[in-house]
Amino acid sequence: MNKVVKEVNEALVGITDDMTIMLGGFGLCGIPENSIGKLVELGVKNLTCISNNAGVDDFGLGLLLQKKQIKKMISSYVGENDEFERQMLSGELEVDLIPQGSLAERCRAGGAGIPAFYTPAGFGTEVAEGKEVKMFKGKPHILEAALEADFAIVKAWKADTAGNLIYKATARNFNPLMAMAGKITIAEVEEIVPVGELDPNFIHTPGIFVQRVFKGEKFEKRIEQRTVRQKN
Repeated sequence: MNKVVKEVNEALVGITDDMTIMLGGFGLCGIPENSIGKLVELGVKNLTCISNNAGVDDFGLGLLLQKKQIKKMISSYVGENDEFERQMLSGELEVDLIPQGSLAERCRAGGAGIPAFYTPAGFGTEVAEGKEVKMFKGKPHILEAALEADFAIVKAWKADTAGNLIYKATARNFNPLMAMAGKITIAEVEEIVPVGELDPNFIHTPGIFVQRVFKGEKFEKRIEQRTVRQKN
């Protein structure tokens, strides 16, 4: 089965207003930047985006925020985006902030068919408001619901034509978890090889979870926060 599509336009067919979309990445590492850029061009709006972060003002999800295409962000870390901050404080953007481990597990649970789970993370904070609490081993845990999406868009290093994916180093991050949790999963990759060329022992996402694969046109290797030593 060949899951390769020619370009990003074909890969994103079916994404419309008011949908929920998962987008892989951690900071600026491993984000599907070509897909995000095309969503900006398509002008889809009122999106609910599930992503660890919200990009920066001029890159990643920050581009969708600038165009007011996102109505709700479900995220963990959002501290690098001034426009995100402005929209959240003004009430223009609905925000659900989740502890990072809980966000990862809620995505994994969605892909594994687990509807909800208990975790101690967030108990006693705003995160726990309105959620069921149970005691396990004398410790309070809150009930967290799994997350799923109409589309999951991930970024991988290599793919074969059957949709098997390998991520590179820290770009692996949220991508494998989100790839499992989308009704339709789109993989934006750097290289596509024939079936049989990827070592099965090193495949991170089996092709059964992936519906579409395309090769990105360009990728920027940005550093979100560059820290260097001062010269002596």
